[in-house]
Amino acid sequence: MMSPLTTTARVIGRAVPLPGEAAQPLMGCRVRAGFPSPADDHLEGEINLHEHVVKRPAATYFVRAEGDSMLGDGIHDGDLLVVDRSLEPLPGRVVVIALEGEPTIKRLARRGGEVWLVASNPRFAPIPLAGRECHVWGVVTHVLHALPGGER
Repeated sequence: MMSPLTTTARVIGRAVPLPGEAAQPLMGCRVRAGFPSPADDHLEGEINLHEHVVKRPAATYFVRAEGDSMLGDGIHDGDLLVVDRSLEPLPGRVVVIALEGEPTIKRLARRGGEVWLVASNPRFAPIPLAGRECHVWGVVTHVLHALPGGER
């Protein structure tokens, strides 16, 4: 069995908006992932990706995921995660947590009155938190990753 802490976290920066940050165009229609259909030919406005994914800048930071224990949640090795420290780490949420000093990314779960860290890759066993030193660093709110063949 692999180490339960395979998906780790490496903090890469705080969520600070850049002065004069340019907004990107926002299409006025949704794009279907199924059968192609004619798309609207107009823009709805502009979107600032930072404003879209960062709700509370003072409590938000970015981190890179390392490992494959959270593949079932769409978190791949090298993905950029947006983490909000102001959100409550409730069962069902994906958190960045330092477990005995080692940062990891897992989903919180409550089972039989106890709290566990659960990977979304079935190759990894759940980790009980009872009797262990742990500190939640925040709740993951967004994950950004490049598609195969895209830039990284």
